[in-house]
Amino acid sequence: MKNIIRHFGSPGELPILEDSNPLFLCVIASTRTSNIPGITGAGATPELTDYTPAADVELIVHGKALCLPDIPQTVVEGTASPTPAVITKAALELADIPFLTADAGAAVKPNVTFFDINHKPGENIRSGKAVLNPEQIFKRGKFLGKMLSQFNDHLFIGESTPAGTTTALGVLTAMGYDGNRKVSGSMPENPHDLKLEVVSDGLKAAGFEAGDLARDPLKAVEVVGDPMIPAVAGIAAGSQVPVTLAGGTQMTAVCAVIKEMDKDFDWEELSIATTIFVARDETSDINYISRQIADYSIFAVDPQFEKCGNAGLKNYLNGSVKEGVGAGGAMMAALLKGVGVDEIRIKTEEFCAEIF
Repeated sequence: MKNIIRHFGSPGELPILEDSNPLFLCVIASTRTSNIPGITGAGATPELTDYTPAADVELIVHGKALCLPDIPQTVVEGTASPTPAVITKAALELADIPFLTADAGAAVKPNVTFFDINHKPGENIRSGKAVLNPEQIFKRGKFLGKMLSQFNDHLFIGESTPAGTTTALGVLTAMGYDGNRKVSGSMPENPHDLKLEVVSDGLKAAGFEAGDLARDPLKAVEVVGDPMIPAVAGIAAGSQVPVTLAGGTQMTAVCAVIKEMDKDFDWEELSIATTIFVARDETSDINYISRQIADYSIFAVDPQFEKCGNAGLKNYLNGSVKEGVGAGGAMMAALLKGVGVDEIRIKTEEFCAEIF
């Protein structure tokens, strides 16, 4: 099986692809599920999570958040950890990799140029009516994937979707996969009980039980998913070049949708790249979920934040944030272009010093 995490970035093990032509796309979306207190740390308060996706891509493009006075942060026990967008920005700038944004349903629209896949945010999945038009989102994503792949030889797809691990759990559960206590989270204490309760409420409200939608992934998204999932699944399915899903356990739900929507999909052309913080997360298991779905490669990159002087970045070592905005995949893309992990870490600290 390929889907056993491989650490990426050890000296002497990298196939440096300096002549490659990668493209990084960040898909942003919102789900009202993120407004449930205690379900996500992807924002200083539940209400501010509506701003997080827009602020993340504004930070990468403009060097600062424009829709908020400060960059998105996860606050745990009084210490604020910066959004992983600072890692993504550092890695992509060092490697000179183009960055694009696609809106799959962000509650707050960013002040950047973006591809408009879907305008409407997802609803609270407790309603059992989470996403209004998943089939249209998938089709538009597929068109975008086909178009973008004409201009690069490797497509990296990240996401910024607060509460995305809960909606991923929803889709996985609806499709019959065992994701209970296996999805990751942005806080040291992973609120598994709350996530399961919310998913169970949503399925019940829609009149379904776990596994009822095993062959109907878009219905699973409609009931207990979020708009990012069908968008990224469509982009990956439409791509004519290799795809790396830059993210954590949310991307396993994307893979589950792809598996049912494209029976001929070539899993040799897809991988997941995440951070070491997801790989070592004792409260989740990306390998366990992946083995149930398909045989794709999983990579993890370690930015070695134990060497940081920045307290917020060091907080990643304690289970805060872990992943997001494609941080793991952006680092992997930079490493493939010959950029070193030390360079990425130093550049990330420099950005934090400029922003805070």
